[in-house]
Amino acid sequence: MLVLAAAAGGWLLTRGSEPAAATATTATVSTETVRDTVAVSGTIEPAASADLDFAVGGTVTRVLVEAGDTVKVGDALARVDDTALVATRRAALATLEAAVAQLDEDEDGGADETRLAADQTAVVAARSALTEARSDVDGATLRATIRGTVTAVDLEEGDVTGSSASGGAGATSGTTTETSTAAVSIVSTRRFVLDATVAAADAAQVSEGLQAEIAVSGVTDTVYGTVSEVGGVAETSSTGSAVFAVSVEVTGARDDLYAGTTADATVIVEQLPDVLTVSTGALLSDGDTTYVEKVGENGTERTDVEIGDTYGATTQVVSGLAEGDVVEVQGFTRGPGTIGGGGGGEDTDGQQQRPQLDGNFPGGGAGFPGAGTGGTP
Repeated sequence: MLVLAAAAGGWLLTRGSEPAAATATTATVSTETVRDTVAVSGTIEPAASADLDFAVGGTVTRVLVEAGDTVKVGDALARVDDTALVATRRAALATLEAAVAQLDEDEDGGADETRLAADQTAVVAARSALTEARSDVDGATLRATIRGTVTAVDLEEGDVTGSSASGGAGATSGTTTETSTAAVSIVSTRRFVLDATVAAADAAQVSEGLQAEIAVSGVTDTVYGTVSEVGGVAETSSTGSAVFAVSVEVTGARDDLYAGTTADATVIVEQLPDVLTVSTGALLSDGDTTYVEKVGENGTERTDVEIGDTYGATTQVVSGLAEGDVVEVQGFTRGPGTIGGGGGGEDTDGQQQRPQLDGNFPGGGAGFPGAGTGGTP
């Protein structure tokens, strides 16, 4: 009985010195599209907005819209009393006609050059005054400058706006409203931008025209866009780090986006199609040589390979393998006296070392193919 116990104890003491069998799987060499990307985050905002106010002073006689109305470019939004403006325009027209008549008369009468020069100056001044008077009459009607939805109307009939709000005969006919608040605010509908920021370390890689894929909160489908602007001055984020502003114009008209929604975007700095890759776990090294165990009809065969850059789980193959080749991917092996030994190296357990991969993206600096179209892939 004691002999049996001793034998069992001997087995327990020595089992840790026996290497566990390596487990291996296989992977197929294939081509894939690899991308170099930069992450940005921010909020969805309307692509355009307009805060409008009258360019001339006067008493508001009509308010033609309210919040929620849809307008197009040129639609009338509100009007002020233009009686005085029309009178000024008529007077300016009469002044111009008189100046032109005087010039014609002096030219026919053989007036000297000094007199004619004065007449011509008067004509130019009168014509400029008429142009301004006409513009003022047009300005008495506030019109939409963008297509979109009215979000705010800070105006009522009887209000006095513009320069005449400081006083005068018309100032007593309504409430004087001389503030910095816009009379009417409009935002574009169905057209959006992502107002985002990018970390200072990545800002140099982002430029106008690059394509972006946007993940918007509450939207299942990927939203596509194009970088339209990159800020040139660093800002400070809420965490105190340096960031740069980035605007991404959303592609096409969207009915499923809403202003103020948070979103994360992946800006595609570079994209390379048809890159031959192999599982990074299949790569082994012997000194300066990198190789794989290529699977054939009669088992595996050591095959030397030249590799490029690594993209996480896969690595670029420059030479030595072809698409469709099958390679062995070694599992982790527990070395002598170790528990769950990992890593590589031939220093303790006889396993070949993994090659050191630099993780760089190939050929950095080139733009995304076809960037600037803003379309979906």
